[in-house]
Amino acid sequence: MQPAPAWGRDPWVLVVDGAVPAPDRDSGSVRLHNLMRALVSAGYRVAFVPDEGGTGSANADQLRASGIHVPRLRGSRDTAAWVRRHRRSLSSAILCRHHTAGHWLAFVRALAPQATIVFDTVDLHFLREGREAELHDDRRLRRRAESTRRRELGLVDQADTTWVVSSIERDLLLEIRPAADIRIVSNIIEEDTPGLPFEQRRDLLFVGGLRHPPNHDAVEWLARDIYPLIREALPGVQLHLVGSPGTTPTTAASTDPDIRVHGHVPDIAPYLDGCRLALAPLRFGAGVKGKVNLSLAHGQPVVATDCAVEGMHLRHGTEVLVASDAAAFAAEVVRLYGDSGLWQRLSANGRANVRRHFSPAVALEVASATLGPPRDA
Repeated sequence: MQPAPAWGRDPWVLVVDGAVPAPDRDSGSVRLHNLMRALVSAGYRVAFVPDEGGTGSANADQLRASGIHVPRLRGSRDTAAWVRRHRRSLSSAILCRHHTAGHWLAFVRALAPQATIVFDTVDLHFLREGREAELHDDRRLRRRAESTRRRELGLVDQADTTWVVSSIERDLLLEIRPAADIRIVSNIIEEDTPGLPFEQRRDLLFVGGLRHPPNHDAVEWLARDIYPLIREALPGVQLHLVGSPGTTPTTAASTDPDIRVHGHVPDIAPYLDGCRLALAPLRFGAGVKGKVNLSLAHGQPVVATDCAVEGMHLRHGTEVLVASDAAAFAAEVVRLYGDSGLWQRLSANGRANVRRHFSPAVALEVASATLGPPRDA
């Protein structure tokens, strides 16, 4: 770990998100934590502050242990005051998600006009919300998506650079804002393990916090329409649901004795290394799916919808299996569950995909081109 930087004297990079990243709970946190670690390893002086203010948690200590400066703050007023004190040496600011960047961008621009400002979308929220509205044919959701679209595009206009996580989202923004500087900084996965071999694995896995609407919908669809077809062909094969519970129960999942609802687990590795297949039946969403990255990095083949593998350089039959209706999805799960040769091919190719497209080195190349070389490192 590098020595503590001299804040206020040496150039530094500010990172702001809504809360301190919790890598054991969501893929956005994994991406941000690994991005900051990569920047520190390359010689950047990085400070993280949460929009909500408090930095006394174990997750904040985890960042500090990685060489990221997290000042001791009690609330949002402390956060703004700390940044103001160190504004003169601020070289860049990475502002994450529209609801955080929306009230930080103008503040940082006025405070440190010399700083390069990056709007890190994490994923395009208006795209995800628009797809949800289309799936449910919901006028209220359409209005929400349009409001989010205006906010996100406004931030693209104000920032020096905008980061997205896939070529799909880059191309979409460039259609709307052809003069904007849009760059891809995708998920960052450091894990690379084959897990257990085919013969020692059993059961099925879904990973995702159920407070996130795409995950909640996916679990309902999986439990109601897909898993009964799988169980008919593969009696005794259980489905494990891992992730923070939602505010309302998933009815179909909570009443099926063969669906094991584990909630949040402190260590997901045993499920990634021990379950034979991962399922990603997302019917709407945006961005790049960390659940798919993580399974592939552990040699766990994935059956997914088109939406779940969008922008991930994954091919049906080579790295993953893809199906978008319930009967076809179940059929692919059954086929892969019993085919050792296909499983081994997808397992090896999936790990190679993560190394090729989602490594820290790939993200660091784009981040460094945006921020410029670390100064006085």
